[in-house]
Amino acid sequence: MKPTDLISNATILKIAVALTASVIVLLLLMKSDHQNYSYELNQPWRYPLLTAEFDTPIMRDSVSAQMMRDSIDKAFIPFVIRDTRASARNVDRFVKIIGNYVSVGDAAFLGKKLSEVYNRGVVSAELYDHIHSFAHSQLRVSDESENANAVKVIDASSMMSPSMAYKAVDSAYVAAKSTQKHEARLSADVAKALNASLAPNIVIDSASDRRFRDQEYLNVNSALGVIKKGQRIVDRGDIIDAQIFTNLNNYIDMLDRTESKTLSKKFFTSAQAIYILILFTLLYLFLAVYRPDIFDDFKKVTFIVSLITFFVVLAIESADVFNNGLYLIPFAGVPIIITVFTDARTAIFSHIVCILMIALAAPFQFQFVVIQFVVGISATLCIHHLSRRSQLLRTALITFGLYILCYAMMLTLSEGTVTSFSLRMVGIFGINCVLLSFAYLLILVVEKLFGFTSTVTLVELSDINSPILRNLAEVAPGTFQHSMQVSTLAAEAARAIGANTTLVRTGALYHDIGKSESPIFFTENQHGVNPHAGLDPEMSARKIISHVTDGLAMASREKLPQVIKDFIAEHHGKGVTKYFYNTAVNESEDGVVDKSRYEYPGPNPQSKETTILMMADAVEAASRSLKDYSPQSINALVDKIIDSQMADGLYNDSPINFRDINMIKDTFKKRLATIYHSRIEYPEIQKRTPVAGV
Repeated sequence: MKPTDLISNATILKIAVALTASVIVLLLLMKSDHQNYSYELNQPWRYPLLTAEFDTPIMRDSVSAQMMRDSIDKAFIPFVIRDTRASARNVDRFVKIIGNYVSVGDAAFLGKKLSEVYNRGVVSAELYDHIHSFAHSQLRVSDESENANAVKVIDASSMMSPSMAYKAVDSAYVAAKSTQKHEARLSADVAKALNASLAPNIVIDSASDRRFRDQEYLNVNSALGVIKKGQRIVDRGDIIDAQIFTNLNNYIDMLDRTESKTLSKKFFTSAQAIYILILFTLLYLFLAVYRPDIFDDFKKVTFIVSLITFFVVLAIESADVFNNGLYLIPFAGVPIIITVFTDARTAIFSHIVCILMIALAAPFQFQFVVIQFVVGISATLCIHHLSRRSQLLRTALITFGLYILCYAMMLTLSEGTVTSFSLRMVGIFGINCVLLSFAYLLILVVEKLFGFTSTVTLVELSDINSPILRNLAEVAPGTFQHSMQVSTLAAEAARAIGANTTLVRTGALYHDIGKSESPIFFTENQHGVNPHAGLDPEMSARKIISHVTDGLAMASREKLPQVIKDFIAEHHGKGVTKYFYNTAVNESEDGVVDKSRYEYPGPNPQSKETTILMMADAVEAASRSLKDYSPQSINALVDKIIDSQMADGLYNDSPINFRDINMIKDTFKKRLATIYHSRIEYPEIQKRTPVAGV
């Protein structure tokens, strides 16, 4: 045997799925670097004593540093430049413009006043406010007459803003030109020209201002001291004030840049990779040993691994964006969704794998695992069989209460008190549970992506007011009643052996929808007229067999799920239309008839659910022809039909076992006995003969 024969292509694909998921998770963990501590300002340090591995400078905390910068900015005397050329240019332009509107004497007067304003200094409104915010109004200029580094301080108390300069020129003109009988005013054109000519001639020297300001900032950025190697940085329970917060940030930043940290990260990443692979391996082993039906289904394995990976990725990204972001993600949705499409045992094991993987990104791993473990398993037990959306809302409310209870419990266990109980966490748990209540949307997405059918969808399909079933009830009422009876009978049997009751009930309702194409050819819809009387046995057999192919065609048109199509295709398996086959054999001269012409297309039942339907369909139909409904007669009928199907090999492809078959027989016998029990004959009121004289 070749080594490659030992591993099938399906197994290789499953391994590839797990490896791909592992790489995705590992890359996100490496990017996020979740080996670092997680801490918050003004919250207690929850880790053991942290000491410095090397000398670490003590920097000012951000609040103190900002206050110091604000103080420097407030006391800083700005550097300015006087633009003498701009002053002269603006004055000349102003005089030239107003020469068209005022006399030569007035133009000269106004030009002189504008020149005086510029000589005092015109500054921007912002700079003016800054100058006068100090007790001594001062500015600094570079003294180019001596050397480039020489600086002199000038008095800025007489400097004006553009609006003040305008008022000064306007006031001087009014005072000079007004008389007792006439008050002078600048004309609109002159006022407009004056406004246009008033631009600051003393402006900030950006280069010098920035250079000297940065020199004063050096005191802010300088170290206050040193935390020596081995010295305490923070201990468990210490409140992380602004200074400790800054020390931690600085220390961890320096730690990330050291060679030992780089080597440590390589070992840490390798350990993470091994850890993730171990978890996926355990998941695969669980499925292979305890749920081989799921493990053999590549789509279901891919679905479980993809769902786990999706929530892990969501958790890691959320943890990077939000504080305590891990608790925003509704991890209880993992077991709920998996329960809907598989079973609770698989869901719980998958949930454990999921939260253990996400624990790599959790700051307080034990607390996280315990809380999510309790909440996830409780949600799984609450949901069990999801058939109504309201169940999700109820589960979300229960989950919310459990989150708060478990959070308070873990705080008490770790700190001995609940004084640090955070209302913010209550809000986070609330968001988590609101998101959980929308898990129904994710269930719909999974149905579309993987072609699965949820219990909720099956319940919706089982509504007898659906167009297909309503049409069946109208055109083939006998078949509809037969389907209803089979649905009840099969559901009871499914419950007895632990099969999917909802699936069996829904599949039974649709298994004979093909009969609506030619209802008259089936006995339950006939009323005295039998169309088979004029047909040969083979043609009659084709008419009967066609209800399977017609049903599948109808199901495809109506886009029914594959699981429903399986019931339509498998409820007769590869069985034979015995009535017409036996008739054909009896009518033939040599007793030889091609049996394949009388066989249903099949296949034989592939699941317990479709096997139950095959049994219930045959038993219910045959029970209608009984003349004696005694327990002995019913028992004999059930045994005969099921034993006959088993003898024909119709159950060979089904996972059903002898114990299941016996339990199904007993269920059918009890149910049929209840349906066809003998009724009490009601007595009639007897007429009495009148007595003479009374």
